[in-house]
Amino acid sequence: MASANPLEIRTIKVSQKGQVSIPTDIRKTMKIKKGDNLVMIVKGRKIVLEKSDNIALLLDGEFRDVKALTESALKKIWMNKHDEKWNKYGKKTK
Repeated sequence: MASANPLEIRTIKVSQKGQVSIPTDIRKTMKIKKGDNLVMIVKGRKIVLEKSDNIALLLDGEFRDVKALTESALKKIWMNKHDEKWNKYGKKTK
């Protein structure tokens, strides 16, 4: 049963197709409903599922290093002077 406790441990089984089910009470507590997008983050031997709308908050905490890698990758894409996005948004204006 889900509670206000910050840590809850459950055992779930992986199906033959590699699928897992999130228990109903946890889905209700976390307000996860059909069609919601979840982000899976793997760090070492840890797997974290997070609602995609909460990912920015998660990245500011425990997964700060993942955020830094993501920002670095985005800078390479957005700071490309040959890209239309650079011409529109990346230039410094006076």
